[in-house]
Amino acid sequence: MATIRFLLGVVWLLAIGSSWGVDRNIIGHGSTYHNNYRGGSYDDHSRKKLVSAAQKEVGIQEIGRNTGKRVDEYNAYVGVKREPWCASFVSFCFGQAGFSKPKTAWSPALFPRDRLTKNPMAGMVMGIYFDDLKRVGHCGILERQQGDFWQIIEGNTNVKGSREGDGVWRKMRHKRAIHCFADWLKK
Repeated sequence: MATIRFLLGVVWLLAIGSSWGVDRNIIGHGSTYHNNYRGGSYDDHSRKKLVSAAQKEVGIQEIGRNTGKRVDEYNAYVGVKREPWCASFVSFCFGQAGFSKPKTAWSPALFPRDRLTKNPMAGMVMGIYFDDLKRVGHCGILERQQGDFWQIIEGNTNVKGSREGDGVWRKMRHKRAIHCFADWLKK
């Protein structure tokens, strides 16, 4: 009986493990892949340009705490120094893609009411709520959807998904872990 339970457990882990891709690039893999660029009046080219700008930053790491050559550039873009930089990273990526807004170092500022949406797609900004802060305390750029999970490019995160991390990484997050979505590219 214990052997059967063990084998069922292994099969279960293999089944869900195959759909999770923590920190791996899943471009073009899997039948549940959705690029989610389509959206009526939305400009697909703008979304792809923004996601491409974020993709170019993957792998950038801090040197010290909230500092390092590229991290300092993210923060300088929004006018701060040595601050937590997830929102600075998001703003910097929008700037690199040719957009003047958003431009902030404070993650809650990325989610004004007129930008919130219930229909996320690639190129939107996601926010994670923290009970201890009583506000959105971390953000990133949606790259692609895979089933109930979103692959997100996030600054100031780590393998565990912390909001005080060490670099720019791809994270897989379940849709229920995301508090809100903002669309800064809608017309």
